[in-house]
Amino acid sequence: MEFVTGIKEKETLELSELLAEGMAGNTVKVNGFIHTIRDMGNVAFMILRKRDGLIQCVFEEGITNFSLKDLREADTVEVTGTLIDSEKAPGGIEIRLSGIKVLSEPADPMPLPIAKWKLNTSLEAKLNYRPISLRNIRERAKFKIQEGIVRGFRDFLYQEGFTEIHTPKIGAKSAEGGANVFKLDYFHRPAILQQSPQFYKQMMVGVYDRVFEAAPVFRAEKHNTKRHLNEYTSLDLEMGYIDGFEDIMAMETGFLQYTMQLLEKEYARELKILEIELPKTDQIPAVRFDEIKRLVSEKYDWKTKAPYDLEPEEEVLISRYAKEEWDADFVFVTHYPSKKRPFYAMDDPADAAFTLSFDLLFRGMEITTGGQRIHDYHELLKKMEARGMTTEGMEQYLSAFRYGMPPHGGLGIGMERLTMKLMGEDNVRETTLFPRDLSRLEP
Repeated sequence: MEFVTGIKEKETLELSELLAEGMAGNTVKVNGFIHTIRDMGNVAFMILRKRDGLIQCVFEEGITNFSLKDLREADTVEVTGTLIDSEKAPGGIEIRLSGIKVLSEPADPMPLPIAKWKLNTSLEAKLNYRPISLRNIRERAKFKIQEGIVRGFRDFLYQEGFTEIHTPKIGAKSAEGGANVFKLDYFHRPAILQQSPQFYKQMMVGVYDRVFEAAPVFRAEKHNTKRHLNEYTSLDLEMGYIDGFEDIMAMETGFLQYTMQLLEKEYARELKILEIELPKTDQIPAVRFDEIKRLVSEKYDWKTKAPYDLEPEEEVLISRYAKEEWDADFVFVTHYPSKKRPFYAMDDPADAAFTLSFDLLFRGMEITTGGQRIHDYHELLKKMEARGMTTEGMEQYLSAFRYGMPPHGGLGIGMERLTMKLMGEDNVRETTLFPRDLSRLEP
């Protein structure tokens, strides 16, 4: 019998360890994928792909104890050699090889030229070969940046006293209403995939005051656009004891400030690879829905077709206006019409045609919807009745309000959209690991 006592020390080194001061001149052992081989005759340069970057290895006839013809792209190998400084190599170091051990070999040649700096192929090809295309340095850098966004969301909210929760994705009733739900048979009972964790996070405000979740949501929308997905990751928060919906906007601004600082500090390599210019977050303008519609109409001679909502073209013009007038990359649009907000949105006491809610636009696209919720049980029932709704299937949700809830509000951020606009991509599938849309159920 043996006991497992914790993480085992490995002989093989990672890139961060190789880059440590004083490592040059040492004999090292490293494993990784063969990213590419450049054969120069008596000398060849073999680039290994590691989890945190590339390392150049120098293969020399008569010195390296292996035959170059036995190596090919996508082999996984373990190499041994002397680490030396090299200004021309990635990261400023390279390994002068003495030995190579092949750990595994691909069954077929690579279907995509992943070693190229830019993967110049169609989005469809990239998605069809997703496990392969993501091995490209630039492609995988996108999802390290996305990691940083979610990490910033979690770390900032922990810092602000939030509790992370995990809510069910199968339910009896949708929080958002409407017909855009995926229906399923749940042991001979009708059920749906949740469009939002809204009901659950509101209930949990009555438990922890401040809660958040980073999890998938599902929308059965028959859209085939560059901005829609049928499954996406929503960064949700809900907080109690607010003075107004402005507290929610302030919390999101704080998250964005924290996250951009985190990306600048911890993800500088990926930012450089993708040539990302981080947006300004020191202050974000907030402007009323009706006012910004008027301002955009006047400045750009725009005639709206949707008086109670924002059209995609309008979102672009609003962001353009914010940049030109206020030098702002983000802009809050507040006081959305009640007609376009769900029943739980609190109406503006000054004018019930509008709600105490907002969207956050970023470089021409809505990435967040949020606002203050109705917390009074009787007011909630009154709003539901006015909309011709029944309480069937919502008894558990309503019971939280029956037994008292604090003033509260929250928001949901589309993670893939935020990543997309940060990187300057024009299709949300570019920043989705394995997209689900009208035509795609795999990989």
